[in-house]
Amino acid sequence: MTQLQEPSAKPLIERRSIDYIPEGERHGRLYSQFTLWLGANLQITAIVTGALAVVLGGDVFWSLIGLLIGQLFGGAVMALHAAQGPKLGLPQMISSRVQFGVYGAAIPIVLVCLMYLGFTATGTVLSGQAIGQLLSVSDSAGILIFAGVIVLSTVFGYRVIHMIGRIASVLGIIAFIYLFSRVMALGDIGELLENRHFTWSSFLLSVSLAASWQIAYGPYVADYSRYLPSSTSSVKTFLAAGLGSVIGAQVSMVLGVFAAAMANGQFAGREVAYIVGLGGAGATAALLYFSIAFGKVTISTLNSYGSFMCIATIISGFRGHIEVSRTQRLVFVLGIVGAATLIALLGQHSFLGAFKSFILFLLAFFTPWSAVNLVDYYFVTKERYDVPALSNPDGRYGRWNMPGIIVYTVGVLVQMPFISTKLYTGPMVAHLGGVDISWIIGLVVPSVLYYLVARRSSRPVPEHMVLPADPVHLDKAANGA
Repeated sequence: MTQLQEPSAKPLIERRSIDYIPEGERHGRLYSQFTLWLGANLQITAIVTGALAVVLGGDVFWSLIGLLIGQLFGGAVMALHAAQGPKLGLPQMISSRVQFGVYGAAIPIVLVCLMYLGFTATGTVLSGQAIGQLLSVSDSAGILIFAGVIVLSTVFGYRVIHMIGRIASVLGIIAFIYLFSRVMALGDIGELLENRHFTWSSFLLSVSLAASWQIAYGPYVADYSRYLPSSTSSVKTFLAAGLGSVIGAQVSMVLGVFAAAMANGQFAGREVAYIVGLGGAGATAALLYFSIAFGKVTISTLNSYGSFMCIATIISGFRGHIEVSRTQRLVFVLGIVGAATLIALLGQHSFLGAFKSFILFLLAFFTPWSAVNLVDYYFVTKERYDVPALSNPDGRYGRWNMPGIIVYTVGVLVQMPFISTKLYTGPMVAHLGGVDISWIIGLVVPSVLYYLVARRSSRPVPEHMVLPADPVHLDKAANGA
């Protein structure tokens, strides 16, 4: 086996994109998965997401319980995707070709690109506010400055993203410890927790906010674990990524709940300024604004990098090969960040309400994809993928896998009567007292349907994982057997 080089010997600018990572280029440790996802969640957008549970009518106590349940459930889904990275050595969405076909995988991937675009735009709005306050410039100027930083970090790629994640984790821990101490000093936490007015609609809203936050990482979480050695324990990868994400998000959302409850209606519209105001003024405020802006660099870079991976996956499926040059990479990233920046500039003054509708509506499209992908990987193929065939439209997985596409479509449509957002409200919502249970249906129904359909499929499953380094893969890929 080729000797593994130390990470320091690797080029700072990532050479690979959506192609398979050979064993000789694998590197990294599990702790980087924990720090990356901890840092990605210790940030202002997660604070705002937690605050929404209170801003939209929930009480403090049951909002905290609902958010924790949502984190654990959604975090488990997210971490199951993360565990695929070391085994496959591929970005997450290219593996969808197993379930949907080499061409058919473009259907969910297009929707994933839209998700990344929305999350990048919303994060850029908050970061622009922080940079604007830090540098005494307008929010619009802050948005443009932040966009430039994201372009640079995304172009550098995998190693730089993990380094940013480690720094963001340290800064985030320091900032959050300080902010929590200020919340304890300024507010009566005991009194806030005694305010308990349980309603199913508010409680399930908080569960959905946290679950959707975690599930939304599913389409790209394996992108950041694919360089780990293939011998890395799936259970340990699951725990490292899952715990980092769940702990980071829950801490952020708890702070958001307390902040919104203490704000007396002053939170919406000035989210960043209010959070920083809890910490003080002067040099302390400047440091907090910097911490907020830097914390958003991690997650916004993840979103932009994920967008690049998705676009490259779509194009490569129809083009027939998966290599992407550095120039093409730069063009893709500039286009992605440019579009997100334009959306941020146009929508910065109506951020909070639009963001809530956006992240809840996302569930309708990503829970069925997660269900199909996870059931196939863990219960149908049982980790036995033919990696070379993923780039061969005439190979094992074909151009279009209609059973997978149909199950996915049914999974989206079956949720529509139960969705409750400002964008769309289904007819069953009123009969359920305003409670949105669509994401639960979107996980359960396609999971069962896909398992039943796939088990009856005549398409053979490889006897073992077929990798590009496997000498038998050429015959297998050519024959589609």
